[in-house]
Amino acid sequence: MASGGVSPRVSPTTNDLNTPPVLSNITNLPHGPSPLSNSTPQPSTSNGTSTTVSSTPNTLPTKICVFCGASPGKSPAHMEAARALARTMASQNIQLVYGGGTVGLMGEVARTLVSLSGPSSVHGIIPAPLVKFERGPSSSHPSDHQTGDSLPEYEVYGKTTVVKDMHTRKSMMAQEVLGGGPGSGFVALSGGYGTLEELMEVVTWNQLGIHNRGVIVLNIEGYWDGLLAWVRGAVESGFVGEGNKNIMGEARSGEEAVELLRSYQVSAGRFKLEWGNE
Repeated sequence: MASGGVSPRVSPTTNDLNTPPVLSNITNLPHGPSPLSNSTPQPSTSNGTSTTVSSTPNTLPTKICVFCGASPGKSPAHMEAARALARTMASQNIQLVYGGGTVGLMGEVARTLVSLSGPSSVHGIIPAPLVKFERGPSSSHPSDHQTGDSLPEYEVYGKTTVVKDMHTRKSMMAQEVLGGGPGSGFVALSGGYGTLEELMEVVTWNQLGIHNRGVIVLNIEGYWDGLLAWVRGAVESGFVGEGNKNIMGEARSGEEAVELLRSYQVSAGRFKLEWGNE
């Protein structure tokens, strides 16, 4: 994650005109290792007040942040995996947090879940410069589901929040997961540089003790084999501790990914650091 300075106040816009966006303003966001606290999260409610996570854990919805490509990939198996993951999430009343695009795997997982669970089940968070590039349903054609202000249609893609930069996007996505109920976590479908960067950042945050949520790669047609081999090699070479080799889990289906998040246990080698109490 890049460093250098402090972000100005962010005033995101949203396509859900009836309620303000969740975590709608993040002020003084540092471009450092993490803006997240290791303490119990206090997610925002629609009226801007806080709810205490520890007092009513079973009333909070499970939220999965899905990292994935803005391209469909060459094999149809990748798009089908996105749809299958959405179907599994719908069957278990799990909400989606994602990067807010409407193309490729991003658009597919969002559209599918909205069609099954309704628009309130999806929250996309996207930096303003990316809005015009991540329209769909096809990356080569203008979207039929864009509103006049260039935001995706709420009834098709759920709520979309537009933020200033990538740092704010990733922080908001992570905070939604930390504010979710049991089984909340991160899943990476297939994707490119951005997907890999987002994935490895939450893996690093887990190792540093910044969060304790599960991180799963959904390995379709061996797409993540190279990354998993790299982890094994890093352990063998002494750059990743033996106790941290399982921070990132592997699933072969949407059902397995959700189950692994529900049963996730933090790694023995996870750093016991204090964050947010400086």
